[in-house]
Amino acid sequence: MLNRYVCGVDISSSKIAAAVAPLKNGRIADIFFEEAPSKGIKKGVIVDAIDLVGELGGVLKKLKEKSQIRIKSVQVNISARDLVARHSRAVIPLAEKGNKVITLSDVLKVNEQARILGSSLEEEIVHAIPFGYTIDSRESVMNPLGLYSHRLEVDLYLMCARLSAVQNISRAVNQAGYAVGDMAFSGIASAGLIFGEGLKEGVCVLCDIGSDITEIVVFQDGMLKDVAVVYTGGDDLTLELQETLGIPFELAEEVKRSYASIGAFDHISEDKEILIKKESAYRPIKQKAVCQALTQKTGELCAGIKEALQRIVPLEGVNNFRACGRSVLLEGFLESLESTLGIPVKLAKISHPQVASFANKDANLTGQKYLSFITTLGLITRSFETEAFVLGARTQSSPLRNPFQKTVNKLKEIYQEYF
Repeated sequence: MLNRYVCGVDISSSKIAAAVAPLKNGRIADIFFEEAPSKGIKKGVIVDAIDLVGELGGVLKKLKEKSQIRIKSVQVNISARDLVARHSRAVIPLAEKGNKVITLSDVLKVNEQARILGSSLEEEIVHAIPFGYTIDSRESVMNPLGLYSHRLEVDLYLMCARLSAVQNISRAVNQAGYAVGDMAFSGIASAGLIFGEGLKEGVCVLCDIGSDITEIVVFQDGMLKDVAVVYTGGDDLTLELQETLGIPFELAEEVKRSYASIGAFDHISEDKEILIKKESAYRPIKQKAVCQALTQKTGELCAGIKEALQRIVPLEGVNNFRACGRSVLLEGFLESLESTLGIPVKLAKISHPQVASFANKDANLTGQKYLSFITTLGLITRSFETEAFVLGARTQSSPLRNPFQKTVNKLKEIYQEYF
């Protein structure tokens, strides 16, 4: 008998990270991991489909061997670079005269109307999130079911991806031999994993500093408020070192990871040097010059984050700010971001109870290793909590597609209207 499982794949410019979790009684029974540097993708754009398919297929093949699970369907992320967010409003009449009780079919109907009005032939809707409903008597109603009204209006927040981006990712996954079970924006997928129940308390901000872009996702009282993108990331710090020191990118990345220190550098002696190997000889470079360059570029990145966040919410109104990405591990980075924003900044950690229990004992998650799998684990927890999976494939249980359930719901609606 095949296992029930959920498999999440994070495809980014720097890496391909994948994890698969067999499920037992609706809970995670185990987690298996695999990771490799990405090929064929730069700045979030596929530049060589053959390389990407080969690397993706290799990662998933190793994951299948580790887990002994016949993976057929995967959940994949899509970058905010390819997303366009917009509000779409729609209104439907409920009764010609007087009022009627609002039923599930009414809610689904107005949501679908808003989807249609806000959609485009060149885009695919990845997320459709109701911001609130308006009925005759009041606005900002989160759950209108069972209330009486003459009409029903919805404010639907649509996150739409360019159709070409969706098709390119889907094609790469398909050519690697797998089906796309679902596609999600990484920030939304990861939020529940990181904040847990705390997501429902005030304004929570998740700042994911990637290799080439930084994604900022803002939630208020558990609801998505907005998303912003800063087109700067960890690679920009490396490029700054590359240009300042006149060394190859790969060597600059190694220097950044091994000797980076962001912040006050006046205490570093002018004589303190780092020996780096360039070609066949060793060359000394000033450690103070390294710290100066990184501190300046980090300041620019932090200022960009502050500016983007202020467009969404006042900084003093933020209750919980979490940062993730490999760059946040650089010495002094979080302190620099905290100083720029003027609010507490914490390293993103796994708060989801099921996954947290694995974090303390799995070698792939101990220390700060889990940061490489934040998006992957977020896709997994989001999927098995919100969808029904049978033998690894997502099943739809919409009342509009299930004849028996449709009949039951119709009877309930009739009962609600007249009794």
